[in-house]
Amino acid sequence: MELVERQLDLFEQEHAGLIGDSQAALRAYDDAPREEAEERYGDFLDLVETGQDELVEIREAYAHSLDEDAAAEYRDVFNRLVRKRLPRFGLELD
Repeated sequence: MELVERQLDLFEQEHAGLIGDSQAALRAYDDAPREEAEERYGDFLDLVETGQDELVEIREAYAHSLDEDAAAEYRDVFNRLVRKRLPRFGLELD
């Protein structure tokens, strides 16, 4: 668990721009007039997908160094902590 916490700390530092951009994109969607809302939501989803891809890359890079049982446990912990700390990026990590 401590390892995953450190990995997520590093992700948040290295991807602060992406996290901020996703927050701004969600606000833009919330504030958008009806005719622009769909496009704004698409922009938000693109940023979320980018974050998810980065997180999966981090998770899988480490999981591949573990045996099968340890990797499954690590993935569960990683996914749970992402959902807790970075919920917008953690919904579809499985």
